[in-house]
Amino acid sequence: MFRNQYDTDITTWSPQGRLHQVEYAMEAVKQGSAVVGVRSDTHVVLATLKRSTSELASTQKKLFSIDDHLGIAIAGLTADARVLGRHMRTECMNYKYIYETAMPVGRLALNVADKCQVSTQRASKRPFGVGLLIAGYDELGPHLYQSCPSGNYYEFYSMAIGARSQSAKTYLERHFEEFASLELQDLILQAIRALRETVSSSKDAELTSKNCAIAYVGKGDTFTIVEDEEIQPYLDTLENSDGKQEEEEEETEDAAEQTEDKPTDAPMED
Repeated sequence: MFRNQYDTDITTWSPQGRLHQVEYAMEAVKQGSAVVGVRSDTHVVLATLKRSTSELASTQKKLFSIDDHLGIAIAGLTADARVLGRHMRTECMNYKYIYETAMPVGRLALNVADKCQVSTQRASKRPFGVGLLIAGYDELGPHLYQSCPSGNYYEFYSMAIGARSQSAKTYLERHFEEFASLELQDLILQAIRALRETVSSSKDAELTSKNCAIAYVGKGDTFTIVEDEEIQPYLDTLENSDGKQEEEEEETEDAAEQTEDKPTDAPMED
């Protein structure tokens, strides 16, 4: 990105009222591989696309467990995500030690957002170059939060961040009203479908058990990460489901064409 005299210090505002260092950190989130989060009335599901720096390297971990009732998915700098993850685990342990109960998800989201915001106003720090999707379940039900490097945080029914996430957002905007009543298995398939939209624009790219991972948490389920061979059954189910749907659409189109081609009986003239 273009460098200028206003981007060398985090506390220096440009004439347009912008903090360029914060914008650079948010750009790092956009460069990270895609992350999708969806929520129903009982569960939250996170789906991530894993990358590797080369054929000789393993894929980068994108899902982190924070406590039994919540976890995070990241897009951006993994080193910064580990710092925030360690902070979140400490906060959860301290809260449980004092109050003898699990920390509310909204309170932890606010806490980590405050920590990110402090880094945008002190010259001795820099913004965290990572975006988080926080998924959890507490007494108020399931929650899905997004935390930004700027210190903003939001709660969503469904959300996608990272590279080419706009394609996933478009899919989620069309279908999110259906998610509330879905069972866990169907919710996982919807999350994978949304994640698949982010790779459809890439040549010869597809979701496999090596580059895809999911996590879920909800009523009766602790935060669970599913990856490698364990995720293959979900990918097979999705492929079979899409195959049946395409066959049904083709049969419907064939029936419509046959109806149009069928001659109609003309009335007899006296």
